[in-house]
Formats: sequence, structure tokens, C-alpha cells
Amino acid sequence: MAHITLPEFEDMTPAIQEKARPILEKTGKLGDIFKLLAIDEKIYFATDEMIQKYLLDETTLSYTVKEAIALLISKENGCRMCVDVHKNIAKILGLSETQIEEILQGVESMHAEEKEKALLNFCIKASRKDNYKILKEEIDALKAMGWSDTQIIEAVAITGYFNYINTLSNVFGLGEQG
Repeated sequence: MAHITLPEFEDMTPAIQEKARPILEKTGKLGDIFKLLAIDEKIYFATDEMIQKYLLDETTLSYTVKEAIALLISKENGCRMCVDVHKNIAKILGLSETQIEEILQGVESMHAEEKEKALLNFCIKASRKDNYKILKEEIDALKAMGWSDTQIIEAVAITGYFNYINTLSNVFGLGEQG
């Protein structure tokens, strides 16, 4: 149970209700993270823009790499709710149960190219509090493997997004049984 009162549909602003209505019609419910964000319209729409641009729009990174980042960072941050949500999204994107479990066991357990593993390990390092210790040489090594500046920035932005959304979920006890 969430640590604060989450609004129901009828308590949300008309602009957020407009975004919520199709979700309610399709699934019959709104997730706790949606409800949490709906407490503040500015936070809701800023977060929704990040979701659209980072995760849903086609970008320079594949959807499977983006979901691997989502799963790894959410697991790293102890966000069970986000791990569960992104396991389901990964399945929708065509990842097998085995591939998802490999990701959750850690980068070294994955059957992936070394190039992809290097980027994912970099994202894990970037998610940590001591990310200020990342050296230019580490970024240069990713570039030498064929990752572009745009792809690296995108991967770090997605990492930062998951640090943000995991923090909201964890602090307010979303997805916990109460």
C-alpha cells in the first residue's frame, strides 16, 4: 500500500483524466505510478514527455536495449514494481522468459554482444551515486566499440529516468502489499 493517498480518476485534473481515460477503458485500472504522478500535473506531464521521448518513440537504441536498461536499473535500485512492469513490457516486445531472466541475473549472464554488455554495464555504473567518477576513457571505450555520442547520451538519459521513477516508486511504497 502506498505511503500517501493516491488520487482516483475523479480526483485528477481534466487534462490528466483525458490521458487516463483510454488506459482505464483498455485495462480497467490505473497503475499506482500513474496515480502518484497525477498528484501534480506539472510532474505528470514532464514525466509523460520523458516516457514518450525516451521509451516509446523510436530512437537510436533498440527497444530491447532500452528494456534491458529499464530492468537492470530497476533491479539495481530495488524497485520491484518497476521490474515487474518492465518484465511484462519486455515480453510484449518479444523477449523470451529466458532472456528476461538472464538480464535480471546481471549483464554477464546475458547472451548478448560484448558491445551491448559494455553499454549496459556503463549504464549500471552511471546509475550509482559515485557516477561522477566515470572517466572520459570509459566513454571513449564505448565509442571505440561503435556506440555513437547520441546512443551513449540516450542510454544515460534512460538510466537517469529509471533512477527518477524508481525513487518515486520506492519512496512512496508503490507496489508494496499493505
